[in-house]
Amino acid sequence: QIVALKKTPLYEFHRAQGGKMVEFAGWSMPVQYKDSHINSHMHTRQHCSIFDVSHMLQTKVYGRDRVKFIESLIVGDIAELKDNQGTLSLFTNTKGGIMDDLIVTKTDQGYLYVVSNAGCADKDSAHMQARLQEFKAAGHDVDLEFMEESLIALQGPSMAQVLQKGVGDDLRKLTFMTSVLTPVFGIQGCRVTRCGYTGEDGVEISVPSGDVVSLTEKLLADSEVKLAGLGARDSLRLEAGLCLYGNDIDETTTPVEASLVWTIGKRRRQAQDFLGADIIVPQIKAKTQRKRVGLISTGPPVRQHTPILSSDGRVIGEVTSGCPSPCLKQNVAMGYVEAGFSKVGTSIQVEVRKKAVPAVVSKMPFVPTKYYMGQ
Repeated sequence: QIVALKKTPLYEFHRAQGGKMVEFAGWSMPVQYKDSHINSHMHTRQHCSIFDVSHMLQTKVYGRDRVKFIESLIVGDIAELKDNQGTLSLFTNTKGGIMDDLIVTKTDQGYLYVVSNAGCADKDSAHMQARLQEFKAAGHDVDLEFMEESLIALQGPSMAQVLQKGVGDDLRKLTFMTSVLTPVFGIQGCRVTRCGYTGEDGVEISVPSGDVVSLTEKLLADSEVKLAGLGARDSLRLEAGLCLYGNDIDETTTPVEASLVWTIGKRRRQAQDFLGADIIVPQIKAKTQRKRVGLISTGPPVRQHTPILSSDGRVIGEVTSGCPSPCLKQNVAMGYVEAGFSKVGTSIQVEVRKKAVPAVVSKMPFVPTKYYMGQ
């Protein structure tokens, strides 16, 4: 049986703009527009682009015990965040595997604002709802609201000059991973969060779905701005060394193997009070048998599932994401290797079309990130 693909409120707009639609995580999403993938990628690095990310799951967590509730599901320290500050975190399972990555923002509006992945939306919402029942049964005060709003990302070095014309607040006060509720170009009820998935300065704007086409058109009226699709989104996030759930992290990888130990709050490590802590925390000291690393190579492009070999030809791992880097004119990839080969600068090989091609373990991000940390 064929399941109809879900459509974001921008679906017809994408088609009218020449968007080439593909299936992604059960949604029909634009992979590119009239511009080539490379041009779109470079436009984002040099100017700015709009990405439709309305397929992501947006959730509000209310109630007196909201912080305690979300901390029971994730590895991060949310209590220590300032008002309107957010952090990348991970849902983990009892085996220490990563169920999803997500961003949690501690708003000053009496709720937590959570954004998680489209491909995990059903799993995440079921996981949160099951925990909610337990929490309520134990007498805790917490509630969930799955939001109907759309979400667009405006990413690139000219984001602030474009957006500043449409907001009252000085964007210089809005630093990386902070959030504000504000009208945007006259559209009420928007939440602007300074974050994104490209390594550039950027924002994600949560906007009432009835207004998302209008907001997108207003942003596109600026000559700096173009639409970008999933193709550019993937190569941009890979250059920035960012994980894609389902490729680079999943329920078989732990935060330590995935080089995401920094997401685990110090207090949480000591308390060991998150799912899978009994497996994850000892790994922090003991080291794991495999590690997520960055790789750079020249020659034929390296893709997901490409075997990674030692210099003497033994299989030591596998590529989880890879593409030719439009900025570096080399191939960039990430994957898991045996821990002994994880040191930056280690010479290894990748097996492309049955041929061993030289590669080197590289630090990430491959292209320096330009997040806005304040003046």
